[in-house]
Amino acid sequence: MDGNGRWATQRGRPRLFGHRAGAKRVREVVESCPDVGVEYLTIFAFSTENWRRTQTEVAGLMSLFRMYISREARALDEFGARVRFIGDRVKLDAKLVKLMDDLEVLTQENTSVHLTIALNYGGRDEVARATKRLAQDVATGNLKPEDVDEETLPKYLDTCVLPDPDLVIRTSGEARISNFLLWQSAYAEYEFIDTLWPDFTKEEFARLCASYGGRDRRFGGVKT
Repeated sequence: MDGNGRWATQRGRPRLFGHRAGAKRVREVVESCPDVGVEYLTIFAFSTENWRRTQTEVAGLMSLFRMYISREARALDEFGARVRFIGDRVKLDAKLVKLMDDLEVLTQENTSVHLTIALNYGGRDEVARATKRLAQDVATGNLKPEDVDEETLPKYLDTCVLPDPDLVIRTSGEARISNFLLWQSAYAEYEFIDTLWPDFTKEEFARLCASYGGRDRRFGGVKT
């Protein structure tokens, strides 16, 4: 969900104004998922690299996350969204982590859409943490080294209960994946669009999903 800061700058407003506008856009996209056949949606809210931003912006974002979860929890539950969070929670403050835990518990029986929020998430960090857990199981004898293959590591990832993504959308005109779901996106389709996230509409989301539906996905094979 990129482009919040630039969207605000274009309007002569502080970057946090753009982040607040971007947060409002999330509900529209989430609630449009059933209409376009999307069962699983993962949004990249804050990366492990975002700590490099100014202290003012980071503090503002953390406050926004707490406010968003508190304000949207009931609406997400009533809509039937199952909410999960991925990423390393160690650096997050206790109040935010409590809100995250509570929202996961509140919505755990919901099925209309599975919403995953990547918060303090980085693909390399996720793989490193997963590898550490895997190595611990090898060290304790719970896993044999010869049994480790490409099906093993995903069981240790944050996304172990989720399917791999089919489509990754990057807004704001940037043509890079920025450390997002590196392992899981090996065969994902990509869309890099110029739209800044606060201007991203459910109509554009539907158009991109429809475009994805027409793609020929061979996963390394050939059509017979």
